[in-house]
Amino acid sequence: PVIPEDQVEIVEGCRLPVLRKNQEHEDEWPLAEILSVKEVSGRKLYYVHYIDFNKRLDEWVTSDRLDMKKLQFPKKEAKTPTKNGLPGSRPSSPEREVKRKVETVPLATQVSPATPVPSLPSSNGTARRLIPAQPGRKRKANCGGTDEDSQDSSDGIPSAPRMTGSLVSDRSHDDIVTRMKNIECIELGRHRLKPWYFSPYPQELTTLPILYLCEFCLKYLKSLKCLQRHLTKCNLRHPPGNEIYRKGTISFFEIDGRKNKTYSQNLCLLAKCFLDHKTLYYDTDPFLFYVMTEYDSKGFHIVGYFSKEKESTEDYNVACILTLPPYQRRGYGKLLIEFSYELSKVEGKTGTPEKPLSDLGLLSYRSYWSQTILEILMDLKPDNGERPQITINEISEITSVKKEDVISTLQYLNLINYYKGQYILTLSEDIVEGHERAMQKRHLRIDPKCLHFTPKDWSKRGKW
Repeated sequence: PVIPEDQVEIVEGCRLPVLRKNQEHEDEWPLAEILSVKEVSGRKLYYVHYIDFNKRLDEWVTSDRLDMKKLQFPKKEAKTPTKNGLPGSRPSSPEREVKRKVETVPLATQVSPATPVPSLPSSNGTARRLIPAQPGRKRKANCGGTDEDSQDSSDGIPSAPRMTGSLVSDRSHDDIVTRMKNIECIELGRHRLKPWYFSPYPQELTTLPILYLCEFCLKYLKSLKCLQRHLTKCNLRHPPGNEIYRKGTISFFEIDGRKNKTYSQNLCLLAKCFLDHKTLYYDTDPFLFYVMTEYDSKGFHIVGYFSKEKESTEDYNVACILTLPPYQRRGYGKLLIEFSYELSKVEGKTGTPEKPLSDLGLLSYRSYWSQTILEILMDLKPDNGERPQITINEISEITSVKKEDVISTLQYLNLINYYKGQYILTLSEDIVEGHERAMQKRHLRIDPKCLHFTPKDWSKRGKW
């Protein structure tokens, strides 16, 4: 018998078309998965994830936006097979094996006892994408991606959680709690931000309509009154740490994750609201944080940041990178990337961001690499009437961009051609014109003369 629509119970895991309000085009009905159901004032609300859409579009919807005629119920799990005719455990799939391995690495899945933020049951050691499953060294960390700044995704499930970065990534679990945004709104200085993703702030704060943050020390508070009281005692007007760059109103501060642990942890909590597939890890000791600020009469206001490992065996010069939403699409993401390479130049190293990159991060890095490499190629002068020559290694040394990234960018731009037994780079008029247009729009640049930075040898410091 056909069950009337009003009697159908929609449960977690159901899929059905949901009306999505599209500001640019006509309203559409993409397929969505129900992640959670709750009742408010006698009215049911459904938290939906639009399949094949970015998670930041997930939202609570009312039943009038659900197409009940095309409801798909979750598939039932197959009955547990037997071993040798006896009831037994299900044969383990590769994915289950991965989960089991992850559970045996408590360092990456637990919050250190010292942190002021409580750990969440099984959600705190999990997330997806963004940071690779390369156990560069056997310790934990914390890492991120960005609005326009850093990471590409791979769909393969990593065999073990990644142990480097500043927000640990691991796709083997996808806990339902971490799939749902838990903070409604954040007030940070003069901005109100709507988080895109889950962040493990203390649970008692997640029910508040607004979470208040001190924009200078990033301490989280539950009410405007608490914030006002805090501001009478907080004497910070800039991030803690050393100011290593200032030009005009833009400054960069270097913060040691060991010396300024609370600030670093609060920065990671804020960043997690806008970074998908990351899980916070509260040991910030192995990291340096570079916070970019804009100065006015009230102080130095945070614009974005990137973190990097004090010691990286893989030549990573960026672990996590983020421009806060109010400052996105204004060239700040590229400025952060440029600054990270200026630090690498001072260190005398080539660097690369942690892979894989997020979709937006990859776009931002590709754009930066393309502009940087084309700038060098277009400045080359002919030598005695001959075509100018430059090697991949020379480009890498001049820019501090790792050789692999130089090659991938040249291939992406389709500049490499094989001609008469050798590789040549060919710049078409379209490429040149496109580059010139892009550079005219790029007003924000790092001035190396304004950088006051002395690299430290962290390997020696560790031995002391």
